[in-house]
Amino acid sequence: MNSIIRKAALAVCLAGLTVPSVTLADSTAAGAYLAGRQAAVYASDFEVVARYHTQALQRDKNNPDLMESVVQAQLSLGRIDRALPIAQLMVEQDLRSQVANMVLTADQIKNSRFDRILARDLEADGIGPLVDGLLDAWAYLGTDDIDAAMAKFDEVSGQSGLRGFAMYHKALALGQTGSYAEAEAVFQSIGGGPMTRRGALARVEILSQLGRNSEALEMMATTFGAGFDPSLTSVADRLASRQRLPFTHVTSVSDGMAEVFFSVGAALNGEASDEYALIYARVATYLRPDHIDALLLSADLLDELGQYDLAVTTYKLVPPSSPDHHAAELGRAEALRRAAKPDAAIEVLERLALDYPTLPLVHSSLGDLFRQQERYEEAASAYDRALQFTEEGAPSQWFLLYARGIAHERLDDWPAAEADFRKALKLRPDQPQVLNYLGYSLVEKQIKLDEALEMIERAVAARPESGYIVDSLGWVLYRLGRYEEAVGHMETAVELMPVDPVVNDHLGDVYWAVGRKREAEFQWKRALSVIDPDDTDGEADPERIRRKLQVGLDDVLAEEGAPPLKVANGDD
Repeated sequence: MNSIIRKAALAVCLAGLTVPSVTLADSTAAGAYLAGRQAAVYASDFEVVARYHTQALQRDKNNPDLMESVVQAQLSLGRIDRALPIAQLMVEQDLRSQVANMVLTADQIKNSRFDRILARDLEADGIGPLVDGLLDAWAYLGTDDIDAAMAKFDEVSGQSGLRGFAMYHKALALGQTGSYAEAEAVFQSIGGGPMTRRGALARVEILSQLGRNSEALEMMATTFGAGFDPSLTSVADRLASRQRLPFTHVTSVSDGMAEVFFSVGAALNGEASDEYALIYARVATYLRPDHIDALLLSADLLDELGQYDLAVTTYKLVPPSSPDHHAAELGRAEALRRAAKPDAAIEVLERLALDYPTLPLVHSSLGDLFRQQERYEEAASAYDRALQFTEEGAPSQWFLLYARGIAHERLDDWPAAEADFRKALKLRPDQPQVLNYLGYSLVEKQIKLDEALEMIERAVAARPESGYIVDSLGWVLYRLGRYEEAVGHMETAVELMPVDPVVNDHLGDVYWAVGRKREAEFQWKRALSVIDPDDTDGEADPERIRRKLQVGLDDVLAEEGAPPLKVANGDD
């Protein structure tokens, strides 16, 4: 879905969305409301919101804002059955609510009451122009009025920016009725098909139904590139063996309506709030529990909202038999990592590596997790396996080499690390992360400083807003004895990263080198103040900084047996 369609979808979907502003009947209800409100605003904790606002609602039974809040929380949790009675009560009290209308409409779809959907008063019972229009089109199909359905899709396509969106659903509807040639013609009319993965695979199935497997394979190669994941590989293998793929994307009218909610949720992802996109994804999975893409979208949004346990639970709903099970397990591992459960995440990935031993992404994800846990030997081994199964010149190869280089560098195997960094640069000569890491490492080892300077200058040119990279430039100039030149870059780095202890420590050294000793002491004290006491492996050494505050940088360098600053300055 292109950005124009996404923004148009956002505009029409946000119409009518209300935000609760609650006036409560008594103090007990107020306390429960405030507890739930805090959970909503600061943590997106839908379970807590549902619990406390339900308690408040029991004491203030007709409060419309509390009702809406409970409906939205239960909808966000995927518990539409629990939201339904409150949504019905809101209708009985003639209270207008977009989320309540979504719940009631989902119930009508679930029970195939397509005539009721067509009879809705959209002014009072609608969800939004885009969703309502597409649902009406599918509802006409549910009443066997195909001509009215197609006309309604065409009508929606006339809205600004929504042609591709509406025509995609028209193609799905034609596919659901078995009109595959007409469906393919619609795909062609919108510029060769949708830009989404799901839309492309829907068209692949339609081409296969038309006996055009070779075209479907070509389209997959064009759309997804050469490196297929297991799900795409399964489709491609069946096409190559001349199987006729069934049209599975929409097998019923209710499936089509589920696809409406999923399509809108996917379009809103990244354009609207995660909470808002989530409720659309939840309706899609309520209507079609086997909608794997909707499950994955819901889980990803929950992860982004910091609801890691809910994300893990949702990822686990994807069955092992699904071709996308690997994607769900990768997502589950990431949610576990973000929930500060690295051992559980590693367990998921190690088991996944047994199931998909030749899938580079599994091994690289495991390597990343080991590296974050500072288990560098295991990280290097995981990156070895990822590289073993990565095609030479593949887009991901440079990063795998870069990451393995970091693991080797942390293991004090500099020859292996440097070899990986330089091979990564052959693949991506101007990659700023690699230029910076290799350049900074050379600076720290005080070797090849001229080459290090050139690398870091290129990195800064590419990422002038990166405090780490700007710090590297100031530091290599300091190592070269070009102190006055280093000052400006180090000051910029501190502006970009004011609470980073390493950058503040470096600026202190540079100030000392140019004779600004009081300012140097200030920066060293600041570096000490922002060091995390729990980070025992950080690059900033608090004991060394304290020693510099006691005796000065010159004496510390002498104690370490390092060249004095006057030598670096070229002074005798």
